Formats: sequence, structure tokens, C-alpha cells
Amino acid sequence: MFITADQITATNKTNLDTVQGLATKSFTGLEKMVELNLAAAKALMTESFSYAQSLLAAKDLQAALALQTAAVSPLAEKTVSYSRHVYGIAVEAGAEFTKALEGKTAEAQKTFNQVVENVAKNAPAGTESAVAVLKSALASSQNAIDSAQSSAKQALAMAESNISAVTEQALTAAASVGKKA
Repeated sequence: MFITADQITATNKTNLDTVQGLATKSFTGLEKMVELNLAAAKALMTESFSYAQSLLAAKDLQAALALQTAAVSPLAEKTVSYSRHVYGIAVEAGAEFTKALEGKTAEAQKTFNQVVENVAKNAPAGTESAVAVLKSALASSQNAIDSAQSSAKQALAMAESNISAVTEQALTAAASVGKKA
């Protein structure tokens, strides 16, 4: 089996389309991050001036301390909310890249399997054991890739679970600080 110019052109076009799609998705993620950061900066500016005015209006030190303590819990919640948004954008972009990578990996694996099959069909007599070894190595490498992908997905799920647990603990701690005030 020989590769023709049409096959090379088709492969290049497919690869270019994939890169263009990933670039577009990357830009979309960047746009989301910029929008989130602009909204967060605007909210921070507005809330900072409002907080400063409240502090200036405080009648005594106790009132100022009460304002400061009361600001802890909402600040923690906003920080967690911001972090969740950033994390969501990152996970969404990562999922798109992973999906594209897995698709391209499967496509390459299929093509390579076809090449191995063609080599096996056209192999000279007496090379059956070498072809069997090649096929065995190919199957082993595919199993290793599948295992690595599965482990990576499990690690990501565990990390997401841990992040959620830590976030909830932080919110609980911030709420208890706010209540003590």
C-alpha cells in the first residue's frame, strides 16, 4: 500500500481543520476568561468603594470591625465562585482538546493497524512469527495507551472531587467566621 498525493492532501486538510477548530475553541475560552475577569474587576471596584464608604460612615471602632468581619464570608464566597468559573472554563477547554486528541489518536491507530495488516498480507513466507510479534507489540502498546488514558481520567475525577471538598470546607470555615462576628 502506497500513500498517494490525494491521501496526503486529504490528511493535511483534516489536520488543518482540526487545528483551526482547536484554535477557535482556545480563543473562545480566552474570551470567556477576559469577560469573567472584566466582570470580577468591575464588581471588585464597585464593592471596594461601597465598603470604603461604609467604613467612613462607621461611628466607632466596633462598627468598623463589625463591617470588616462581615465582609469575610461574602469575600470567600465570591473567591470560590470566581475559582469555580475559571476551573469550569479550563475543564471545558481541556475536554475539547482531549476529545480532539483521542479522536486523532484513534484515527492514527486505525491507520497504523491498516499498515500492519497490509505488511502482514504482503510479508514473504517464513516471516509469520515476526508479523505476530509486531501485532502483539501493537496490541500491547494500545492497551498501555488505553490504561494511561483511563488512569488520567480517574486522576482528574479524583482531583475534581478533592477540589470540591476543599471548596466546601473553605466556605464552611468562612461562614463560621462570619457568624462569630
